[in-house]
Amino acid sequence: MLTGVQIVLAGGDARQLEIIRRLTELDAAVTLMGFDRLDTPYSGVVKGEWTPEALSSAHALLLPAVGTEDDGTIAAIFTDQELKFTEAHAAAMPKTCKIYTGMAKPYLRRLCEKYHLGLVELFERDDVAIYNSIPTAEGALMMAIQNTDITIHGSVCMVLGLGRTGLTMARTLQGLGAKVLAGVRREESFARSYEMGFEPFYIADIARQAGNIDLIFNTIPNMIVTAQVIAQLPLRAVIIDLASKPGGTDFRFAEKRGIKALLAPGLPGIVAPKTAGRIIANSLSQMILEDHKRGNTP
Repeated sequence: MLTGVQIVLAGGDARQLEIIRRLTELDAAVTLMGFDRLDTPYSGVVKGEWTPEALSSAHALLLPAVGTEDDGTIAAIFTDQELKFTEAHAAAMPKTCKIYTGMAKPYLRRLCEKYHLGLVELFERDDVAIYNSIPTAEGALMMAIQNTDITIHGSVCMVLGLGRTGLTMARTLQGLGAKVLAGVRREESFARSYEMGFEPFYIADIARQAGNIDLIFNTIPNMIVTAQVIAQLPLRAVIIDLASKPGGTDFRFAEKRGIKALLAPGLPGIVAPKTAGRIIANSLSQMILEDHKRGNTP
């Protein structure tokens, strides 16, 4: 149980509702910032003003999937007010307070380093990333169906990156009867791709593999689908970029050539916010609980 643990939850989207529910089940004292347009039927939950003083007794600060923007802005769909994480907020926090978020941009990392605050990026955890790959693959599949006039069955699909998301994506496409080409960088990934029935190729050869592709699913957050690659694609091809912004596709050249290219980060929170919220809530509550048991919270 998290009885006596003071948790501040600032901003976010529908995923936060599952986090609030889970924390209240564990008897944490939850203060919501940036939720003035949300009714809170949960016991033990209060709303507060986003001020540095409000963080002075917090044991944990929970931020949205993307912690802050480059200017400190915190995304918050349940308020019209602007929330910003500033130096004053960081300075007011106890050194024992940890910040939990999905992923942190340099701005947030810099403030945490400067004020010696613990920072946990949930999406870096293998378990969270693998669980999240399920709604990501389903959302990408939905986009593919909406933006093509062919069935996935019998289509030729290219998945770039056979990591936690790419592997789930490739298996999902294969299960629907698609021919799956898997772009990899390492020998062991090449071997695993072959063993799983995909057609592996090395990323360096991507342009030569692009001539007969219906769908590309990119998971690599570097410029990988370049103008040289897009120039080889048939005009019917659709690119769905699942990497974090700005993605790994030359969107300008794709538009110029008339090829549909869609940037689609954060699909779990869009297509399945309840499931995505539960994934975060389960891992988050377990980590806070472990810290509490070890005495890392006052």
